[in-house]
Amino acid sequence: MNVAHSEFEELVQVVKALRDPETGCPWDLKQTHKTLLSFLFEESYEFKESVDNEDYDHMREEIGDVLLQVVLHSQLASEKNKFNIDDVAKTIKEKIIRRHPHVFDNPEGEKITEEQVKERWNDIKATEKNDQN
Repeated sequence: MNVAHSEFEELVQVVKALRDPETGCPWDLKQTHKTLLSFLFEESYEFKESVDNEDYDHMREEIGDVLLQVVLHSQLASEKNKFNIDDVAKTIKEKIIRRHPHVFDNPEGEKITEEQVKERWNDIKATEKNDQN
């Protein structure tokens, strides 16, 4: 886990360096959320192709390209003081925990079926949407 954390932190620092106004890459500095969208879609599609082909070497590369897009978009938002990559990780972590009470809030160890998981997931998701409105 420490190695993965270390590699991820290094990736975040690499992206910050690319976006540094003084020493960064001119191409990366020009990018916006809108200009990067096509890359996110393209990399996601390439990942899908690697999954379809069960090509794990290619999967690793393509999911890395998707991760780069996530880090880039987070960096852009961070530069505007909107959110950063830690905020993204925290938000998704909390959402996954909230939507999996059978795993994270199940002191009795109740077993449920896949169908019950789907029903609860949809119920929780609907509640979240109502809470946002």
